[in-house]
Amino acid sequence: MANLLTDAHFWVGLALVVFVGILAYVGVPRLAMGALDAKAARVQAQLDEATQLREEAQALLARIQADREASEKLAAEMLANAEAQAKRMQADAQAQLAEQLQRRGQLAERRIATAEAQAAAEVKAAAGELAAQMAEQVLAARLAGAKSDPLVDSAIAQLAGKLQ
Repeated sequence: MANLLTDAHFWVGLALVVFVGILAYVGVPRLAMGALDAKAARVQAQLDEATQLREEAQALLARIQADREASEKLAAEMLANAEAQAKRMQADAQAQLAEQLQRRGQLAERRIATAEAQAAAEVKAAAGELAAQMAEQVLAARLAGAKSDPLVDSAIAQLAGKLQ
């Protein structure tokens, strides 16, 4: 045992055991465990917060997807309505164009009929005037050889005025 008291390793070992005993008596293991427990509690709180944030993000993602689907559906409905309205407008425009063409055709037919009637009246007037001139010439030629009668001359003058 004397050897043991002179050995440096013994004294270092004894000092270590005493030091650990003092640390245990003072409560260092409890402090270390408390610090570790506090650190674990903070890590657990962060994990809980991360889990909560993840759940909120998933809920937000689901809401955004639902909104997107609703928006796509609304856009499809708007597009279908716009196409239907365009078709209605095209049909209305075609109907109006057909009606306008029909009215213009009727107007053109009326103008043509009026022009034909006017041309026919002008032709009749010209034919009547030509007939009167021819009759006047024929009568004048017949009477030129015959004796001049004032009654016949006045009748011929009146005839020309009446035919016009």
